[in-house]
Amino acid sequence: MHVVLAAVLFFGILTLWVPAYWPVSVFQVGIFSLAVLAIWRERNGPHRFCFPFLALILAVAWAVFQWMAGLTAYTFETQRAAVHWATFLAVFLIGFHLFQDDGARRWFRSAMLWFGFAIALLATVQTFTSGGKIFWLFPTPYTDLVMGPILYQNHYAAFIELILPVALYKALSSEKDSLLYSGMACAIYASVIASASRAGTSLTTVEILTVSALMWGRRRATGHAIGLTLLQMAVFLGVFTAVVGYEHVWNRLWLPDPMAFRREVANSTLHMIAAQPWFGVGLGVWPNVYPRYAIVDFGVFVNQAHNDWLQWTAEGGIPFGLLIATLFFWCLRPAFRSVWGLGVVAVFLHAIVDYPFSRPALGSWTFVVVAMLAARESDSYRGVPG
Repeated sequence: MHVVLAAVLFFGILTLWVPAYWPVSVFQVGIFSLAVLAIWRERNGPHRFCFPFLALILAVAWAVFQWMAGLTAYTFETQRAAVHWATFLAVFLIGFHLFQDDGARRWFRSAMLWFGFAIALLATVQTFTSGGKIFWLFPTPYTDLVMGPILYQNHYAAFIELILPVALYKALSSEKDSLLYSGMACAIYASVIASASRAGTSLTTVEILTVSALMWGRRRATGHAIGLTLLQMAVFLGVFTAVVGYEHVWNRLWLPDPMAFRREVANSTLHMIAAQPWFGVGLGVWPNVYPRYAIVDFGVFVNQAHNDWLQWTAEGGIPFGLLIATLFFWCLRPAFRSVWGLGVVAVFLHAIVDYPFSRPALGSWTFVVVAMLAARESDSYRGVPG
């Protein structure tokens, strides 16, 4: 079953570029079918529960409440948001069921890593050779932003933020294959530099430093092993950076006003929150309501707040924003304990300046890692190093 889950998640990423809704529908049907199967298999087993279950159930219930109570500016979009959050709940349910088995967790992390590595290589080569065409075949209007099958560099960076700590963990904890995983980690990191995502480059750099510090501080790797691995990574990184170039992201990091556009949109979203602080304007309806609160006309359609945290609070009210915040804070302890799960923290932080949870297929990757962390924290597997 974990192989099928991986296949569905891989499908979701590989079809993110498709300008139609059918890949989302196929992805969600696959996830919901697996969730039904997981519930059926657990019907006679022990009923385990953890906080992310509660948080995600309440998120779905809040969308349904807004819809049924008429507390949304656009019923259809809130209904779709309910399905969106139900997808995240189903992914977590499937993962929590499957990953009680430590072997399944290890297999899935390896599958994630190899898939992420393949996407990183594809994205890097495609960036310099395809002229913005997906798989060198399908043209897109986003020639400067496309990374592999992902049309937006910050969405690509969020995906990589989940994968990189797994590569680093394996590089630092595996003496036999340290060189292999060091090379994979550097190729993955270099692809973020090639994407020129400012937040992605900053967060992945912090991930490298944090994973190394945690592995050394908790004695999961010797100082010699860490030093050797970092030396290998420095060599690989020098080579890969020379290939992909750092000038584009460096210039973007030093823009005179890096928060231009985002600042004005954030201010408008704060006005939206002030107008509907308790129940919000309706989950999923931010793009429809934004023009009423816009303080600047950019002359283009603004599809997201470029800050998931503010958008969650505007759409669902302060209670919904606090609900997601509690889920984030719950993730901190198991993420730092596991080390390989630090990508979850990075993606939630990335959501301060972008919208990595806006696409069901992309956001589901975060919640499958949350499920791994929750399974690792469960009573029957407490203390297992995997």
